[in-house]
Amino acid sequence: MSRALSVDLRIRVLAAVNGGASHREAAERFGVSAASVSRWRHLQIQQGNVRPGPLGGDRNSHKTEAHADLIMIWLVEHRDGTLFELRKALGDQGISISKSALHRFLVRHEQTRKKRLAMR
Repeated sequence: MSRALSVDLRIRVLAAVNGGASHREAAERFGVSAASVSRWRHLQIQQGNVRPGPLGGDRNSHKTEAHADLIMIWLVEHRDGTLFELRKALGDQGISISKSALHRFLVRHEQTRKKRLAMR
């Protein structure tokens, strides 16, 4: 995964822009893209700083977790239910969650949906 460029570099690039250099001139001088200079300038104006935001990580599980109680109740009532059946049951209630998001939810909550043959 890539890493964000340092705050120090961002500050030096924007200092050059504030000193009269164009975005393209500053980008060429410091070896970054002109688009990056524009984004950093926008961050400086909007946020007052040029710190990069978080990279990677889970940003969507809270949408599934919001319906955790409903999902867990359905799992108890439908022991042999499939992910597709769970997804359809949620869809009937106006809740749209992908099959893969449901799978990740079940893994997080240690709920196995694997079918096992009865022991002989």
